[in-house]
Amino acid sequence: MQNAHFPNGRQPAIEANVKRRSIAILLASLLVLEGCYYVQAARGQYDLMQRRRPVEDVIADASSPEKLRDRLIMVREARQFAVDELLLPDNDSYRSYADLERDYVVWNVIATPEFSLDPRHWCYPVAGCVAYRGYFAEASAKKLADRLASDGFDVMVGGVSAYSTLGRFADPVLNTMMRWNDTDLVATLFHELAHQKLYIKGDTRFNESFATTVADAGLERWLASTGTPADLEAREKRRADNALVLNMAMAARRKLESLYASGLDATAMRERKRQVFEELAKEASRYDGTANGAGYWFSGNLNNARIASIGLYEGRVPAFTVMLDDCGGDLGCFYARAEVLAEMNIVERDVELDRLAARMDQGS
Repeated sequence: MQNAHFPNGRQPAIEANVKRRSIAILLASLLVLEGCYYVQAARGQYDLMQRRRPVEDVIADASSPEKLRDRLIMVREARQFAVDELLLPDNDSYRSYADLERDYVVWNVIATPEFSLDPRHWCYPVAGCVAYRGYFAEASAKKLADRLASDGFDVMVGGVSAYSTLGRFADPVLNTMMRWNDTDLVATLFHELAHQKLYIKGDTRFNESFATTVADAGLERWLASTGTPADLEAREKRRADNALVLNMAMAARRKLESLYASGLDATAMRERKRQVFEELAKEASRYDGTANGAGYWFSGNLNNARIASIGLYEGRVPAFTVMLDDCGGDLGCFYARAEVLAEMNIVERDVELDRLAARMDQGS
């Protein structure tokens, strides 16, 4: 059942109090599940929820910075566009705003074995098993990363500007999202709402690639209806840059997968692995001027975890793109076909997604 929207953006006091108690009870129940990790998660989520203000109130507040008001007006329009044109959930998510007074909402840790591209998974009561561990404090994320690295894992830590509670809570627009340009902000809004449309526990690559495909299609339609020719041109350039990054990552992935299956001894495999990443860094350095910054994506500590992270968000996009094309761009059809995939077991689902991706490779 969807929550009602009130004209002034405020809910009756009794309903608001009930919601606050419900949030507190749910968060408190998590604390018994895994000690310190869920303590920080519950505290972080509770703090985020307490900072929310209805978007309408922030826009109407004369003390709000003009730039913030203008961007929230755009967010309000994009939120309704998501409902009317993209068939995404019509609920209270992204109809409020919260300032966390920091650059990222959470920091995610991704870890893979030294000779594998399969990320370690952690399991949660709401999201199921996912290929990352999130912390509301960067120091806590780095502490886990250091421990995993000492155990021999390849590790990366990345700041995250937005995440979805899959409709369990009314997720707000965050100040951490406001650092982006308008197109990235709108695309992220669509991406997070797509998680509420369809989400499979235990298949991070499916979930993130599905949401990325919805966001890409949604942003293209948003810009067609509201953007300028320059916006559309910049979007096409960004898509080409994304494809460049993905192609580099997938090429490196294929080399590494072949290497890890080769049976070489650890010393020889480690040296060849180093060479693969050295070659990737050299190639990427030629593209630092791209809008997406291929050099940025592949700078710093290049390892299995970084390649795995790109695959999680983009790896199944070609397959979903073919599926959307088969539907003639009709999102209702696309969602229905994605739901059929969601009903399959993961092996069957991967086979079908591989088949679809192969069609894009063949240009059909």
